[in-house]
Amino acid sequence: MEMIDTPSPNFDERSLPVSMIVLHYTGMPDAASAIQRLTSPEAKVSCHYLIAEDGQVIRMVAEEKRAWHAGASSWRGVTDVNSASVGIEIVNPGHEFGYRPFPDEQVAALIPLLSAIKDRHGVGRGNVVGHSDIAPARKTDPGELFPWEALARRRLALPSPTRNLMDPFWTDAGFILALERFGYDVTEQKKAVIAFQRRFRSDQIDGIIDGECRAKLLSLLLPRPQ
Repeated sequence: MEMIDTPSPNFDERSLPVSMIVLHYTGMPDAASAIQRLTSPEAKVSCHYLIAEDGQVIRMVAEEKRAWHAGASSWRGVTDVNSASVGIEIVNPGHEFGYRPFPDEQVAALIPLLSAIKDRHGVGRGNVVGHSDIAPARKTDPGELFPWEALARRRLALPSPTRNLMDPFWTDAGFILALERFGYDVTEQKKAVIAFQRRFRSDQIDGIIDGECRAKLLSLLLPRPQ
């Protein structure tokens, strides 16, 4: 894969092996402003890779180093997500500047990059996550328009369950316990539910726990062939 190297000074040493991949949108007006911020020493943020809307891949931090992309976050008991993850920023204005679908060229560039990183580090599908999954109280990216199913069809991410769904009729408290077991930080419960919906039921993002939410989460928690 052809890449452009645009090094960021914003990194340090890992204290954990890579076990997850975090996908973000840049959430800035254009690619140039995102690159400027991700390489600014003052900003103190970075990523390992950035994918432009035309599919160009830019490498900013070497994978063996700890980039600063996750912020305060956690997933499945890991609280130093930066140490345990590879961060990929995908150029998109985001909800603040005109959220829009991700171009086919961009997704086509993401798929082989993600596949290679996943294979290189032995990352499971359940640990390919969005920023909103690891920081539900404060993040919404990569958002409800992100094509998770395109990744799931290639076994690069978990699919949203659609077949043989059964409502376990958990109470709301039971659903929150199950959501925490799956991996989410449920400190702010409604935002955690919204993050789950944004990822696994993007047609209805209202923070209300219903039968479809319960059934999808149950299916995700059940053991399945890997």
